[in-house]
Amino acid sequence: MSLPKPTHAMRAVVTGASSGIGVALAEGLARRGYSLILVARREDRLRALADRLGDHYGIETEIRAIDLSDRGERAKLCAELAEREIAVLCNNAGFATYGELATSDPARERQQVELNTVAVHDLTLAVLPSMVERGAGAILITGSTAGNQPGPNNATYAASKAFANTLAESLHSELAGTGVQCTLLAPGPVRTEYAEVAQAPNLDRMVPGPLWVSAEQAAEQAISGMAAGRRRVVPGVFAKVQTLGGQYTPRALVGPILRTVYRKVN
Repeated sequence: MSLPKPTHAMRAVVTGASSGIGVALAEGLARRGYSLILVARREDRLRALADRLGDHYGIETEIRAIDLSDRGERAKLCAELAEREIAVLCNNAGFATYGELATSDPARERQQVELNTVAVHDLTLAVLPSMVERGAGAILITGSTAGNQPGPNNATYAASKAFANTLAESLHSELAGTGVQCTLLAPGPVRTEYAEVAQAPNLDRMVPGPLWVSAEQAAEQAISGMAAGRRRVVPGVFAKVQTLGGQYTPRALVGPILRTVYRKVN
């Protein structure tokens, strides 16, 4: 299986395109000839990226500076995408919080659920029917190794990524034979603005440098995985170990361990 061949009319959509893996996904798709719709909150960053990719690769770039955790703004984008010819959807936007749920900011936690789960679901529902009708298309959902096990002191993020992981892998099997594919990107530590947004200043120091992967590595493996029709892409040795540990370590053991680890993040 391969990605749909780029055409003048079709677009590849990348959410969370103002930084990190989103920027790298946009670059990788532009390099392959896809015109883009870039989605994120920070218009200045989107504009700079769109101009750079358009000039360098000769593609058309559109930006949508919206907050995908806002249901009204998200609904407008979904309505637009449902009417467009979307070849690739990269559901990449998301963020994490750390700390005890009982003392967290309820509004921030709800925003996280909206962005990490509901927006992923809504955008997928917006583009999937037309992809299946055409018999061509690819969806990438950025989950996480955090979704493979409990995440005490990281509860909302772990739960939201468990949803993303399961949705992606379920759709991969459901879409077999349709010409449409869904791939899960489940990274571990990736050098992005993740820790800064999560207000977790100690996170970068808790994982040794050689165990991190770059956003470019994660994105390139994700796009190659989509092109190969893979169910799941797990970039980096540490992420693969995390995946196996999350799958086979008893929950009664892994929960207390992660609780101790995540208490040191803030």
